[in-house]
Amino acid sequence: MNGKKGSFEINIPPEATKSKLPGTSKEGSIGAFSSCKAWIWSVWEFAKEDSNRVKFALKVGLAVLLVSLLILFRAPYDIFGTNIIWSILTVAIMFEYTVGATFNRGFNRALGSLLAGVLAIAVAQLAIQSGRVAEPIVIGISIFLIGSITSFMKLWPSLVPYEYGFRVILFTYCLIIVSGYRMGNPITTAMDRLYSIAIGGFVAVLVNVFVFPIWAGEQLHKELVNSFNSVADSLEECVKKYLEDEGLDHPEFSKTVMDEFPDEPNYRRCKSTLNSSAKLESLANSAKWEPPHGKFGHFFYPWSEYVKVGAVLRYCAYEVMALHGVLHSEIQAPHNLRFTFYSEIQEAATHAAELVRSLGKDISNMKRSPKTLLLKKVHSATERLQRAIDMHSYLLTSNFDPPDNSSKPLTKLPVTFSTTQYDLSNPLTEFDSNSTENNLSQINENMPSGTPPQQTESYHEMMRKQSRRLHSWPSREVDAFEEEGGLSMDFLPRMKALESTAALSLANFTSLLIEFVARLDHLVEAVDELSKMAKFNHEGV
Repeated sequence: MNGKKGSFEINIPPEATKSKLPGTSKEGSIGAFSSCKAWIWSVWEFAKEDSNRVKFALKVGLAVLLVSLLILFRAPYDIFGTNIIWSILTVAIMFEYTVGATFNRGFNRALGSLLAGVLAIAVAQLAIQSGRVAEPIVIGISIFLIGSITSFMKLWPSLVPYEYGFRVILFTYCLIIVSGYRMGNPITTAMDRLYSIAIGGFVAVLVNVFVFPIWAGEQLHKELVNSFNSVADSLEECVKKYLEDEGLDHPEFSKTVMDEFPDEPNYRRCKSTLNSSAKLESLANSAKWEPPHGKFGHFFYPWSEYVKVGAVLRYCAYEVMALHGVLHSEIQAPHNLRFTFYSEIQEAATHAAELVRSLGKDISNMKRSPKTLLLKKVHSATERLQRAIDMHSYLLTSNFDPPDNSSKPLTKLPVTFSTTQYDLSNPLTEFDSNSTENNLSQINENMPSGTPPQQTESYHEMMRKQSRRLHSWPSREVDAFEEEGGLSMDFLPRMKALESTAALSLANFTSLLIEFVARLDHLVEAVDELSKMAKFNHEGV
């Protein structure tokens, strides 16, 4: 207190005040530096991922600089005046990532500007002849009509690719007709702006074609080849994890919903293939505007066939994504049952992935090679898988009847089949009182002398709990069983039904794999049609 009643004095050290000020602490400066470093690193990684992004940015800067020189230097500025700014606007709007897209945008820009200039000159002459009073009325009505017609026409389905052209007609007409009305000479204004637009378009096309050109056709070709490799790699990755998975480490349900599988990089690549339809169509439409170049050296190259092949490949990718869904499903087939058909599933998946990868390689090298041998291998492996599933289909149900040997002899099962048959035919031996006593006596005999009985009981209890969790779906703790009154009479049939459902998960996986192989025939036909229309070289030529 300072001696006065009801007043207090608080002394704050100057060091404390300084430490509370934002931005003065050393930790804050270090954090800002680290965040800036992280941002720079992310930009570097983004540019390193695709060097064409840097090339595109530099080309845009070069094109804008070239048209800006027309304003910076006095001589061209005296000729065109302020209308030369339209050159900069044209470059900024017209310059696209690929050469084909730039040609497409340039065509719409040129045609739209030309039509808008002609209409503006015609309407301006009509307005001038109407008199000073009627002139603004005529101009206003024409603006309304042009805006309504162009906005309606660009919604017409067959005219959607030329939507930008109708937009150019609208704003070019409005700017020319209004500025010409105020400046008093609409013809001169229209001609100067058309010259400026032509200069900007010429510079944009020139820079985009001759300075590190980025061709839409090459991008489409590369994208399709990568899609083939993604589907093949994802198929092999999924089958490998399914056959090796022992159910010990499953991701949480939230991660499954969000598709967060860091140990499956090819899964995301295959998923991106499903979303590549719009990208392939856009690249194909842009590639149609490009002149012959590089290895695409003839006119009327069948770019639309790339889109058709991509559509067939996406149907194959759907099956691969469905296989991943079975891999990450809540209900899983026992590991020993999956291992029973290990060789058949692995062989079919390997040959199918090899065929898909070979098709992508043929498109990449632009060569035609016969796929009869690879198709026979795939079909033979798939038929062996089908026969194995058909012959031992009783393994996919918990309650199966022994096959009738009177009609035809049953092929002798290998060791893995016999083991699985025994395990699946006696899934509930732990719950049988006699088998429990026998197992307990065997455990006691195998236990070393002097082992306390409490450990034996705890081991038996642990096995009992583990078995209850295994045959329950959704998975529940043992306390939930205890609260329900232990094992009721209707619980055992329910467990057997759940076990049968888990075994049928394997049948679902194999059926999806067989469906994937069935769709490969259509994929081979689509690639063969593309190779014929694109005039691919025969292998060895």
